[in-house]
Amino acid sequence: MTQAKDLLNRLEELNAIGIALSSQRDINRLLETILEAAKRLTHADAGTLYLLNPDTQELRFEIVRTDSLGIVMGGTSGKPVPYYPIPLYDKEKRPNHANVAAYAALSGKPVNIDDAYTAKNFDFTGTRGFDKKTGYRSKSFLTVPMRDHEDEIIGVLQLINALDRETGAIISFSQNDVHLTESLSSQAAIALSNRRLIEQMENLFESLITLINTAIDDKSPYTGGHCERVPVLTMLLAEAVNNTTQGALKDFKMSDHDRYELKIAGLLHDCGKITTPVHVVDKSTKLQTLFDRIHLLDTRFEVLKRDAEIEMLRAMQGTQPNSVDAVQLKNKFGARIRQLDLDRAFLRHSNAGSEKMEEADQEHVQNIAKYQWRNEEGELSDFLSMDELENLNIQFGTLTAAERQIINHHIDVTIDMLKSLPWPKHLKHVTEYAGGHHERMDGKGYPNHLKRNDMSWQARMMGIADIFEALTAKDRPYKKGKTLSESLAIMGKFKLGGHIDPDLFDIFVREKVYLTYAQQFLDPEQIDVVDDSKIPGYSP
Repeated sequence: MTQAKDLLNRLEELNAIGIALSSQRDINRLLETILEAAKRLTHADAGTLYLLNPDTQELRFEIVRTDSLGIVMGGTSGKPVPYYPIPLYDKEKRPNHANVAAYAALSGKPVNIDDAYTAKNFDFTGTRGFDKKTGYRSKSFLTVPMRDHEDEIIGVLQLINALDRETGAIISFSQNDVHLTESLSSQAAIALSNRRLIEQMENLFESLITLINTAIDDKSPYTGGHCERVPVLTMLLAEAVNNTTQGALKDFKMSDHDRYELKIAGLLHDCGKITTPVHVVDKSTKLQTLFDRIHLLDTRFEVLKRDAEIEMLRAMQGTQPNSVDAVQLKNKFGARIRQLDLDRAFLRHSNAGSEKMEEADQEHVQNIAKYQWRNEEGELSDFLSMDELENLNIQFGTLTAAERQIINHHIDVTIDMLKSLPWPKHLKHVTEYAGGHHERMDGKGYPNHLKRNDMSWQARMMGIADIFEALTAKDRPYKKGKTLSESLAIMGKFKLGGHIDPDLFDIFVREKVYLTYAQQFLDPEQIDVVDDSKIPGYSP
């Protein structure tokens, strides 16, 4: 009756173990759970879990445990297993039947040995050496192959020294132990294969995302690292928020599922840029399209200079070289040339778009635009076309309103692309997180003009990461990367202006998320000393 009750209890435990195995996401923890469960079911003192490397045809030590010696290696222990893998075949391709673990993997059959020191057909030289070195006595062995749902051997589970539950003496593994371990190894193999399959699908999915981001980066060298850096910064901020113990976010916590979902959203936040025209993304000057049209203006200035010279020479016909009229004509010509040189330098400076353009400068451009020159068809024409005038008078940056709209449209494309995907339950918020990184707390962002309370914390985190990355990026065509102090001062003003979330920004500064990111991605000259007291709006 006692044996029957004990078997029933172990069957119930086996069922509970199966449930636990199916819910474990981490491979190392899963392997540990398998070995510890097998030891517990059979009351074994020690055990080893091997995984088969199909490429090298070797059994690799993954988890090693010996309770009586305090040996804990592999898995989450942080201590690697120092033993060489066990080959299934020798150099002549003959099967390695001398090793009991290799034999179990090759034959697909369990091996139950009462005493390793008296066992025939198997070589336990290594075991005897271990015992001599440690004072241990390896006696009973139960070695069971792990077979997955496709009937493939993926590993071996080996248990050592079954212990009597009452006296603690070393005993042989029973037939019940064999059957229970076989059942457990089967469940474990399927759980492990499923976990591997999920990881492979996740890796494939992330590789496809990387493929899209690589295509975006390859289109434009100026935003090459953006798709990589924003997810990293987003996760740094998310972890800082998860660990905070004060303020409005002290109760915010993330699970592993939450982290993965936010990571995927970060990786996909700009996937719509795959449709954005390269000449707009790469527009480093106001007149750039497929090339910088400022050189066309240089040519026109040379034409105006030539015309001025011709006009002077014609006017000087019949006059003495040193006469008053000749001197006046030469002075007028010199002044005209100097003015044209100044105008050309001014347009070149304006074309850079590196600073705000004042109204007086815009009027200056309009005046230059009215100069008359004879074009390639011999017709008199305004010096600047309407398109050139519009571009040169851009007040901020290098993009016209139409081009900025083209850039902004990438977020609409991103949302449409992400909405079209059949997201599983644990990734259902990806579209909202990724699609909200250009929204503002005051509702003046795009594309949906959401306000702070309409957005998740995660979307707000991504907004901060996107802005900080853009400010500090050193690979933009129109600017140099700003220092930490400059960037945080700008972001502080954004906080006061209702652009970014105030609570998240305070954590971003207080926990020095910016510095952790900077040490990984910024140049040394950008990493200056930050005085928190000088950051506008920052609340420690």
